[in-house]
Amino acid sequence: MKATKKTLNDRGLKVTSQRTVILEAIRHSQGHVDADEVYRSVHRSLPRVSLSTVYRTLQRFRELGLIDELHFGEEHHHYEMKPAREHYHLVCLECGRVTEFQYPLMRTLKRNVPEAHDFEITGSEITLTGYCARCLKQKQM
Repeated sequence: MKATKKTLNDRGLKVTSQRTVILEAIRHSQGHVDADEVYRSVHRSLPRVSLSTVYRTLQRFRELGLIDELHFGEEHHHYEMKPAREHYHLVCLECGRVTEFQYPLMRTLKRNVPEAHDFEITGSEITLTGYCARCLKQKQM
């Protein structure tokens, strides 16, 4: 909790119980969470928090670079703490499971593409869709 308060202070945000609990909920989540999941987690310890407060806080955290907002082809967004290392996502079209991965080819692309196209890359977002091993196995039965 102390690290969360320092993180908020470092970004110039006033430390409130709502912001602290929301950031902790994302930090301790398993995988990628949507706003409703964050709300349910936060609501357990702060029953008076509203869903709109969670949405506003998530957007503020995203604007400040504390979290990433991800789109996996669904109508709602998912959130994760800003990762220390860039990674990419495999999304199962059957069960929705999201698997993170890293691939060395991206380093080569980021090194060569800017020079070839006179372009400054500031980030990348790669999502590959398909079917996880469990869903493939069920499809073959």
